[in-house]
Amino acid sequence: LPSDAELPPDGKRIERISVSHVPGEGPQQSELTGLFVVKPESATSGMNGDISFVAQVDSSKLTRKPNMKWLKGKWLDLGSKAGKHLQFKESYDRNTKIYTYEMRIIKVVDGDAGGYRCEVTSKDKCDSCTFEVSVVVNVIDDNHPNIFSLTFSGDAGEDAGDLDFSALLKKRYEEVDVWEILKAAKPCDYEKIAFQYGITDLRGMLKRLKKMKVEPKKSDAFLRKLDPAYSVDKGKKIQLTVEVADPDAPIKWLKNGQEIKPSAKYVFESVGNKRILTINKCNLSDDAAYECVIGEEKCFTEVFVKEPPITITKLLDDVHTVVGEKVEFEVEVSEEGASVKWMKDGVELNRETAGSKYRFKKDGKRHILIINEATKEDIGMYHVFTNGGESKAELEVEGNLEVLQSIADLTVKAAEQAVFKCEVSDEKVTGKWFKDGVEVQPSDHIKITHVGRTHKLTIDDVKPSDAGDYTFVPDGYALSLSAKLNFLEIKIDYVPRQDPPKIHLDTSSTGNKNTITVVAGNKLRLDVEITGEPAPTVCWMKGDKVVAEAEGRVRVESRKALSSFVIEGAEKEDEGHYSITVTNPAGEDKAELFVKIVDVPNPPENVKCTSVGEDSAMITWDPPAFDGGVPIKGYLMERKKVGSSRWTKLNFDVFESTTYEAKKMIEGVLYEMRVFAVNGIGISQPSANSKPFMPIGPTRLTVDDVTDTTCALKWRPPEKIGAGGIDGYIIEYCKEGSDQWVQANEDPVSKTQYRVKGLPVGEKMLFRVVAVNIAGRSPPTILSQAVTIREIMEHPKIRLPRHLRTKFIKVVGEKVNLFIPFQGKPRPIVTWFKDGILLEDKTVGTRTSDVDTILFIRSAERIHSGKYTLSVQIENMSDSADIDIQIVEKPGPPIPVRVTDVWGFNAALEWKPPKDNGNCEIIGYTIQKSDMKTKEWFTVYEHNRRPSCTVSDLVMGNEYSFRVFSENICGLSDEPGISKNTAVITKTGLVHKLPPFKEMDINCSPKFTAPLVDRSVVAGYTTAISCAVRGHPKPQIIWMKNNMIIGEDPKFRMQNNQGVLTLNIRKASLFDGGRYSCRAVNAHGQAEVECKLEVRGMQPELHFP
Repeated sequence: LPSDAELPPDGKRIERISVSHVPGEGPQQSELTGLFVVKPESATSGMNGDISFVAQVDSSKLTRKPNMKWLKGKWLDLGSKAGKHLQFKESYDRNTKIYTYEMRIIKVVDGDAGGYRCEVTSKDKCDSCTFEVSVVVNVIDDNHPNIFSLTFSGDAGEDAGDLDFSALLKKRYEEVDVWEILKAAKPCDYEKIAFQYGITDLRGMLKRLKKMKVEPKKSDAFLRKLDPAYSVDKGKKIQLTVEVADPDAPIKWLKNGQEIKPSAKYVFESVGNKRILTINKCNLSDDAAYECVIGEEKCFTEVFVKEPPITITKLLDDVHTVVGEKVEFEVEVSEEGASVKWMKDGVELNRETAGSKYRFKKDGKRHILIINEATKEDIGMYHVFTNGGESKAELEVEGNLEVLQSIADLTVKAAEQAVFKCEVSDEKVTGKWFKDGVEVQPSDHIKITHVGRTHKLTIDDVKPSDAGDYTFVPDGYALSLSAKLNFLEIKIDYVPRQDPPKIHLDTSSTGNKNTITVVAGNKLRLDVEITGEPAPTVCWMKGDKVVAEAEGRVRVESRKALSSFVIEGAEKEDEGHYSITVTNPAGEDKAELFVKIVDVPNPPENVKCTSVGEDSAMITWDPPAFDGGVPIKGYLMERKKVGSSRWTKLNFDVFESTTYEAKKMIEGVLYEMRVFAVNGIGISQPSANSKPFMPIGPTRLTVDDVTDTTCALKWRPPEKIGAGGIDGYIIEYCKEGSDQWVQANEDPVSKTQYRVKGLPVGEKMLFRVVAVNIAGRSPPTILSQAVTIREIMEHPKIRLPRHLRTKFIKVVGEKVNLFIPFQGKPRPIVTWFKDGILLEDKTVGTRTSDVDTILFIRSAERIHSGKYTLSVQIENMSDSADIDIQIVEKPGPPIPVRVTDVWGFNAALEWKPPKDNGNCEIIGYTIQKSDMKTKEWFTVYEHNRRPSCTVSDLVMGNEYSFRVFSENICGLSDEPGISKNTAVITKTGLVHKLPPFKEMDINCSPKFTAPLVDRSVVAGYTTAISCAVRGHPKPQIIWMKNNMIIGEDPKFRMQNNQGVLTLNIRKASLFDGGRYSCRAVNAHGQAEVECKLEVRGMQPELHFP
């Protein structure tokens, strides 16, 4: 809109700008033909207004649900742009079988103006229609009432969205072409001409005049640039192609300003003057702007990734049920993992608001809403919504009707009476009787009565036609009572049977109807059941040739009522059409089938290396000539060094493309490649080996890094080195345009890299490197282009390791050491936070370098648990990452255990979870029992999930105590919860009088059952000597070395495990050798054993010059 400085001399301003249709582009008036019942009409809206377009499709003559697409222009699919601005809705009327589709534009902007198209398809039928959107912009000045009409045009090419003055000028001055006058006039006369012809927007006039005068600049680097835009379906691949003038010119590909590196996702190809960027398996992140850069020249394009909206493929069904029954609403959508929204009478249902009343279930594409016990309150209309459609269904719930007596099956003879009788709880309930699904009407032969709660159906003089299934259905209830009437009649007739032949051929399990697929080499046996009276004759044929019976590899085997077609070791020539014909005097039957032979594919062909890198090579091949009759799924690649017989697999998942970049190879080594083809049957034989190829890296001088005052260079040694060798390298530099070379290093450097310091900021510098030996200087290697000395800004980015992306769990007392790399230039500012607060805990340490940061805790405690946030910032750019740390320990014991019930040989226990769960979930409990006589504990249950259990198989007459350990991921609790009361298993039945108990004397003096054994060990290693002893009471154990008692020396560790005695010696030295003895003493005596321990010195390492 014009500013005050752009007002015409008369001071008038534009008061209103309205939109009118461009000449020749009025709304399309199409007759209702094809699939559309109602077509969307063109519409006009003001800025920030809402517009709706409705289309209706008649599906009464369609075999499947129609598919609707909304498009803008010729190709832009609006389904992938669904959101707050664009909304789509779909509904279906079961009565009229009409689908209604609605597109709604929220808060219209000038960019929405233009032509639109809606397209509907269903199997082999298709229909489409077009409509337009116009946008009105109001600009009002209260002081000046003049009104002008200008147009937003949606199909104006580069001028789309600009104000079009041509219509105004042609309307006022049909005889004058103002733009021709302006192009021929001098710039100083523009204002005068604008005032003369009523042009008020001088800035817009000059902008359009400039576009009319400027001729497109011809590119020196590109012969053919990228197209303005590309469109691709999600999951597919796309190729961006340019043609360059110089085949040797270096080229870069950028995505949203960031350079793209070659990978399996992004494949770079060079074919003559063509440069191709292939993007495999496109997803929504690939929807971006792309650039191709050669030197200072660029060309641009935009890639649109289309994602279809989620539509409903199976609609909801109405449900009629009774109180207390389970109700399920099921809907099926077009994509797995899609989100849907459930609503009841306009109120959204979700896991937070629905409580335990509703359950939501997902099974692939199926979404189910479950109501466990239906009540009257659940009556209503239920809706389900996706971003591409909706469906609704009604739930009706009735009260329960109790059946006091159901009807029973009857078997009667001719002329007898049959009475069906039932009784329900409500005497006011009426109902209807049905026979085989047809309502029974009362007559002289059939009487229907209703007395109180009893309903009767009486049939007098039963006839054979009265036999069938009878059902009573109460009115208003989803309930039915059924019984069968059997007519008993004895009749013996002999009728000679003569049935026409019939072939019962079942090929449903083989996929396509009457098509049988067989893998080459396997056996096919097809058993066909044949009926008919008398027994028919059978004839199998392949084309016009009869298949031999009971002989040959392809044969027919016949048995009673069964004919078997057999192929032994199927071959490719067995494929073809087969027919079976059966005949008897009553008629003939024929069936045809097709036998398809499939096999593994042939090997791929023409495997070759097209290009090599420093440690990589680009391999291509042609698909196999024969795919085995089954589509090729992909390829497997192997490589080996020339002269070796060992092949190395390069991929384990099939690779779909026929171009593969092999990596991680050794530079200068010859390799060979071979490829396998894979289909649904198996893997082919390997292809012929490729010609040997060798990865070779570049030998030129390159720039490794640039700062404000330095430049790091890298180069490769000369390919040929003379007899004098190389003493080092001299690095020189000069400003661009100058020939005054300055030596950067005083002495030659031996490495093939060097950082030149002290360079002027912002200058363009050239560099060269010279090799030096006793014979002098080599010819210099000069950098191909000048380098601007300026710090390269690199956005901060945190490279969070994979194991830190989920919850990081450590046990109390363990060390925590988190190493997190990051990138960014200049050096970023690194800050740690815990739970959103700056980290100031002195027990948590951090250490940061230019490229990484470390967070460490020497001894973890539970207070260290929490959410740690790492922030990396450079000026106004930043990146952050969250790390959840959980410090856990063993749980506490369960809250007091008690015996709640005892019956028979069983006892019921209950307890509550521990107050301290160790900072993690309790995963189970371990229950043990103990007889009060022996006091020994035995495990009853492990990993018991509930806080209760029943202990069975207890011994009669014993009293038991119980204890429970709680368990988490750290293990069992240190202390158990012991039952406060005991379980006494009382005796029942006969009383057995036991003889008096005579206690056995088990006291004995110590005796060693396993002696000590002489040992010879190496110094510096931990060793152990063991023996075993028995005795009662438990003997006291004394260890001695050279007859001297070993005390509390930390070097020695003494253990006694059920009588097995062990002496551990930590890192034995030469001084630990000698005689060791073990003495066991109790009140009844003592025993002693000894052994000799020899400690050898470690063998010294030998060092050779």
